[in-house]
Amino acid sequence: MVLTRHWVEQWRRNPDALVISSAIDETRLTGGDVDRLTTSVARGFTDHGVRSGDRVLLSCAASVETVLTYVALLRLGAVVVPANTAYTGSELAYVIADCDPRLAVIDDASRLSAEQLPVHSATELVADARLSMNNEQLQLDDPHDGPAMIAYTSGTTGKPKGALLSRANLLAGAAALVEAWGWSAEDVLVHALPMFHMHGLGAGLNGTFTAGAALVVVPRFDVQVVAETIERHQASMFFGVPTMYARFHEQQRLSALSGLRLIVSGSAPLDPLLFHAIELGAGQPPLERYGMSETVILTSNPLHGSRKAGSVGLPLPHVEVRLGDDGGVEVDGPNIFAGYWGRPDATEHAFTDDGWFKTGDVGRYDDDGYLYLIGRASDLIITGGYNVYPREVEDVLRELADVLDVAVIGLPDGTWGERVAAFYVSRSGCDLDQEVAATLLEERLAGFKHPRLWVRVSDLPRNAMGKVRRDVLRDQGMMDS
Repeated sequence: MVLTRHWVEQWRRNPDALVISSAIDETRLTGGDVDRLTTSVARGFTDHGVRSGDRVLLSCAASVETVLTYVALLRLGAVVVPANTAYTGSELAYVIADCDPRLAVIDDASRLSAEQLPVHSATELVADARLSMNNEQLQLDDPHDGPAMIAYTSGTTGKPKGALLSRANLLAGAAALVEAWGWSAEDVLVHALPMFHMHGLGAGLNGTFTAGAALVVVPRFDVQVVAETIERHQASMFFGVPTMYARFHEQQRLSALSGLRLIVSGSAPLDPLLFHAIELGAGQPPLERYGMSETVILTSNPLHGSRKAGSVGLPLPHVEVRLGDDGGVEVDGPNIFAGYWGRPDATEHAFTDDGWFKTGDVGRYDDDGYLYLIGRASDLIITGGYNVYPREVEDVLRELADVLDVAVIGLPDGTWGERVAAFYVSRSGCDLDQEVAATLLEERLAGFKHPRLWVRVSDLPRNAMGKVRRDVLRDQGMMDS
């Protein structure tokens, strides 16, 4: 079974079944519509020189057009390279230099120059496809198991690495969710997630199409819009990051989730207090799960059975999880990526001698075999479901003339999961000029990476090897915040 071939076969068996809707307009696409439109979009890509195996940068806000573009690229055999829509030009430039994409599909063309890469918009590509649809057939949905996605992540060095996932990896990841969550053709998912990371793509889109189900696209998360969409479209499923559920709780709208059969939380730790608030307000506990760019989803609390606050649950079907040295979480299964694009050294380091992927997380099991993540081997910060790597932020802050030394950490936050905090040593002995710092950060880094707490210190605590004691800073930050 091949990823897009499986999707298309279902759409052709049920050509009149609704597959994609919009929460903000009257767009409603059936299986037949999606089959024809994505074929036409794929034909448009061939006109722009894209061939099977070519990389294509995709950095677009959530929309029906983005979904169609994503599916068309996969059907053509291209390799999708998702990129955060908040990335600045310099951040995109690194990705482009690393994987050499054929072209970019991007909302805001000003983020790239024409000299860097040919730029197109998903809206224009789909509009052109609607005008040029005909009966001409392309050779799509090739049965070979080639590369499908390069999902950029980062290691302890802070330099982004492209996790190369095959079509088989993506299909295995989606199929495991379909089996574990009882996902069926009767389900309707309200999709309010960004479409540039594994939660929105690997779980949301791939899972929906693999199940033969339908989705409703919410372009920008808003409690009122999501609540109305759930009711209007008689939705059965909603996936969110903890920040979204915190907004529902703050606005006393958790009851809007009560009609759903499944509420899923992921991409960041869910505060146990918020877990119980959701359970009380929505009439069912949220289902927490654990995934990452290199693996799609690994574990999940059960659909039927105990869902434990703070736990990421049990291994998904066909996935094996174990704890290695010092409690490091290691995983094996058909969903695991092949390696990092152009980085054989990093790939070798990421796997054990017997071929298990080392996630970089540290975990423990309870007596029932549920997995709890208790720390990270790296110092990755997850805020609002997005990854922030301290080294990346620190390198920018060191460009400030008054910063002698700096360390960035994540501090617990009930709304965002974690917030970014910067501890710095000042050359002048005075507090940083916040306007100067803000100007530099806005030029160099996406907004979610900007520090929300600044702490001036006389020196950074270090161990005997000279490494910063981030645990000491974390304790200090929790007292100061």
